Amino acid sequence: MKFFSFLLSRLGKALIVILGVVTVNFLLIRLAPGDPAAIMAGEAGASDPSYLTQLRTQFGFDQPLYYQLWVYIKGIFHFDFGYSYRNELPVLQLILDRLPATLLLMGCAFIFSIVTGVLLGVLASRSRYTNRHKWVDSLIMFGALILYATPLFWLSLLGILLFSVFLNWLPAFGMETVGASLTGWAQVKDIGAHLVLPTLSLGCFYMAMYARLTRGSMLEVMGMDFVKTARAKGVPTSQVIRRHVLRNALLPVVTFSGIQLGQMAGGAVLTETVFGWPGIGRLMFDALMQRDYQVLLGVFLITSTMVVLFNLLTDLIYRFVDPRIEFGN
Repeated sequence: MKFFSFLLSRLGKALIVILGVVTVNFLLIRLAPGDPAAIMAGEAGASDPSYLTQLRTQFGFDQPLYYQLWVYIKGIFHFDFGYSYRNELPVLQLILDRLPATLLLMGCAFIFSIVTGVLLGVLASRSRYTNRHKWVDSLIMFGALILYATPLFWLSLLGILLFSVFLNWLPAFGMETVGASLTGWAQVKDIGAHLVLPTLSLGCFYMAMYARLTRGSMLEVMGMDFVKTARAKGVPTSQVIRRHVLRNALLPVVTFSGIQLGQMAGGAVLTETVFGWPGIGRLMFDALMQRDYQVLLGVFLITSTMVVLFNLLTDLIYRFVDPRIEFGN
């Protein structure tokens, strides 16, 4: 019963947050410089004022701002995100075509960052805790600091230069080899090869944060009384770390992972642009350059919804990581 009341409460709050985000995004987009009708007229090679008036009327730009907002929100409840005048396709169709590529990139980068980061954090904290091979802890923390301080775009470009240009090991751009028309297992391997560099570039920054967060959290738990008691009873160090320390140190990691998934949706914009990855991040960048307001609003809505849902999922995972936390709290 507590679970369902908790879920309904969170879903209600999530809906309010999404509506607020939609409203703010709509107003900010409309306040941005640039006239979509003028851009369309320029691309068509026409500057007739009557043609500009016709375009503004056709796409509703001549209506009051509050009326445009009301029409947009009403359309969202009917899964109508508007129409892209630049691509001549419904916005929802454009997003759904690009969303699988973004989810694939985000999923791979997330798994890589959290698994590798937690393992490195455990290794560093164990080295520090046992006072053996302290150089391992220093090396891991130094590497994590370098990755954390490195700009994402620079790391992406460095990966392209090293692994694509000089070594010729991995493809640099796109999701598949153009014109290859591969199917089956060959297509899977081709997509996997194109996925390596974007995954590493997007995941390394968060991997460094996970490593530092896991190390700090585990060292804090290692100083608690119940860990000292377990060590005094002769419990092996590996068992103490696995059964007592790691589980209690995972809550901050779970908290950050929910935030990270939301940040990845924004970080994917830069990664997808650098690597030519056909996801919604690249779609948003192209829409920004073309002043395609409807596509921008649609992408903002989808990414905002993803952030809210990821945070809701994080709240639910808390209960399974630490049973002492109740859904009501």
